[in-house]
Amino acid sequence: MENERLQLYIEELIPQRPAILIEMEKYAKEFGIPIMELAGIEAMLQFLRLQNPQSILEVGTAIGYSALRMVYALPKANVITIERDEERLNKAIEYIQRADKQDRIVTIHGDALEVEDEISAYGPFDVIFIDAAKGQYQHFFKLYSRYLNDGGLIITDNVLFKGLVCEANIDSRNVRQLVRKINTFNQWLMAHQEYDTVILPVGDGIAISKKKR
Repeated sequence: MENERLQLYIEELIPQRPAILIEMEKYAKEFGIPIMELAGIEAMLQFLRLQNPQSILEVGTAIGYSALRMVYALPKANVITIERDEERLNKAIEYIQRADKQDRIVTIHGDALEVEDEISAYGPFDVIFIDAAKGQYQHFFKLYSRYLNDGGLIITDNVLFKGLVCEANIDSRNVRQLVRKINTFNQWLMAHQEYDTVILPVGDGIAISKKKR
């Protein structure tokens, strides 16, 4: 309960977003579309401001919320974003066009594990943001990290999965298997010799991995 009050306090301090972003937040809540929690995305954006990337690859567009948050926060950055769900991607394109950011956000329709050839033409990237199928995180990381510049960041969302990563007793078999995969990814990532990684307990848990030079 204390954590919930603290979370609410932090969210109330966050500056107001442009109207279209508020609309997207309401849409996501109404239709159950997974977007980053407010505190989590604010933390990520601050890391990005410090990194000052010019090119960003996003694995998992959903309705385009994170992509728009990134280009609003980083006036010089361009985003390439991948989404396999056609309905969500069409909604993302609608929002991107309404925000007049289509010149800075390129949308790719397809499974992230199958569109590497298309993505490679846009690389290398200064930042890679992974926020898609959690069970595939390690595959996404291995596949696209080869297109990351030295000193670049890979940011991974949902790595604490609502705190379930430290729960011993989970009734649902499917959730148990997914938690096991996330735990395996987290342990693999923290031990990765080519990256310095920290996991931040904000939002749903964010891993910030900086590629060693």
